[in-house]
Amino acid sequence: MIAPRRLHRAAGAVLAVFVTVHIANHLAALAGVDAHVRFMEQGRFVYRHPVVEAVLLACAALQAASGLSMLWTGRHRRRMLIAWLQAGSGAYIALFLAIHVGAVLAARIVGGLDTNFYFAAAGLHVWPFVLFFAPYYFLAVAALFAHLGCALRRGGVVVAWTAGAGVIVAVVIVATLMGKVVPVAIPTVYLATFGR
Repeated sequence: MIAPRRLHRAAGAVLAVFVTVHIANHLAALAGVDAHVRFMEQGRFVYRHPVVEAVLLACAALQAASGLSMLWTGRHRRRMLIAWLQAGSGAYIALFLAIHVGAVLAARIVGGLDTNFYFAAAGLHVWPFVLFFAPYYFLAVAALFAHLGCALRRGGVVVAWTAGAGVIVAVVIVATLMGKVVPVAIPTVYLATFGR
């Protein structure tokens, strides 16, 4: 049987490629929603291929399951702040993956929605849902960077710089989704999912 840590690293390495593209896709929106959509359409040729998507979904499930397993088994051994930061950020990422992947798949399969920029941004344009979605997305990006910094195991300075970069990227992504950086007009089909 493969140890949870090895599974976690293997799944994480595969997911890191997708996550890098996904973060870059969100940052492409700094040039406008159309730039984000064009970037996404190119990426989808690869990650929406049925085999690739199945591998990514399996890796997301393995990443969450192995991470939660390590979180539980290591609960009495954590002494350093970095270990707790890694555990806490990993727990949030597992929660985010469960909610986000489930929501995306449900919207695509059941709702027939294109899960593009507008799908991600819609909740940030409807009160009071913004109170959930702003911290939800911010913490996901910040936790991802912090978790990566901890996993690199290069010391506190690397963790601090990586986590700091994550906070900046998270603010930029959330502000862009909210329409604070470039104009954003959410189509009614996406607002309708929030009763608007």
